[in-house]
Amino acid sequence: MKTDTLAPDPKRILRALTGWYDRNRRSLPWRETRDPYAIWISEIMLQQTRVETVIPYFLRFLERFPNADALARAPLGEVLKVWENLGYYTRVRNLHNAAGEIMERFGGRIPDRWEEILRLPGIGRYTAGAILSIAYGRNVPAVDGNVRRVISRLFAIEESVDDAATRTRIEELTGTLIPKRDPGRFNQALMELGAVCCTPKKPFCPTCPLQEVCMAQARGLAHRLPLRGKKKSIPRREGVSAVIRDGDGRLLIVQRPARGFLGSLWKFPGGILNPEELPEEGLARIARTELGIEIGVGSPLAAVKHAYTHFRITLTAFGCTLREGIPSGSPWRWAGTGELEALPFSKADRMIARSVAPVTGHRTGDR
Repeated sequence: MKTDTLAPDPKRILRALTGWYDRNRRSLPWRETRDPYAIWISEIMLQQTRVETVIPYFLRFLERFPNADALARAPLGEVLKVWENLGYYTRVRNLHNAAGEIMERFGGRIPDRWEEILRLPGIGRYTAGAILSIAYGRNVPAVDGNVRRVISRLFAIEESVDDAATRTRIEELTGTLIPKRDPGRFNQALMELGAVCCTPKKPFCPTCPLQEVCMAQARGLAHRLPLRGKKKSIPRREGVSAVIRDGDGRLLIVQRPARGFLGSLWKFPGGILNPEELPEEGLARIARTELGIEIGVGSPLAAVKHAYTHFRITLTAFGCTLREGIPSGSPWRWAGTGELEALPFSKADRMIARSVAPVTGHRTGDR
């Protein structure tokens, strides 16, 4: 059989890949269980986040919320706090909402049917496939970015993996490879191969268990694939925050709306400047709109840079005074240093908080 003219043999792929996986797989806590709840939590956490970062969050999350009932009963603020600094907060809000639906509609059991699990908030085709195959033994594909890359090389797909039609084709091809026996092991093997061997820029082809059946390797395309669409430039934004203290030295903070960017997290009053707007004028405008107060804007106290998925921001905090009005509109409160630490903030806002109200003896770590 010539690998450059015929598609790889599924049985040969299965033997080579699962054998390699059994010998080389990393020891990860979510691989030590078939509990659908634990697998669900891990898969949501792993979306757009490195494995090393996820491990301590996964362990803490399961310790605090060991099942769907505990998660559904917990206040959202408490769940957000446990998730803090893991980013992509829509994921955890969807987790919390889905846990409520699981308790209400399924008696606390994660659904084991494709149509039902896909209806839960935050669960797409990949997450559904991972849960169903790993926890319940359903022979369905679980196609994440790693698997998409492996399949595009294995079958030498020379169309952009950003196109919907190509993604559908890759999912269909993956489906033809899934064995009836232990499909979760096979799906995890594909993910592992993409994570540690069939990597984006420099695939380690000489050590790959599928090199002899890889069509991209046979055609000299491994380093060119997968093809991607043209990257969009990432916009940069300027943000401002007001550090306002009351007579007791407490800080004025505001809770973000439940829906929208960083929903339900706390922050200092402020937001994004308009183009060419002066920071002092913009911050006074935002405070007026957000809380109905007039403030005096003083000198900058701290500035942090942070990258989100679709934009990058420089957030500058200014020392400010409350000149007129009582805060209203958005949920707000005066908070001391201890209260600031107990409430959930985004990473950028937490960095500002610790700059203007440092916690004695606290280690911020490298998250």
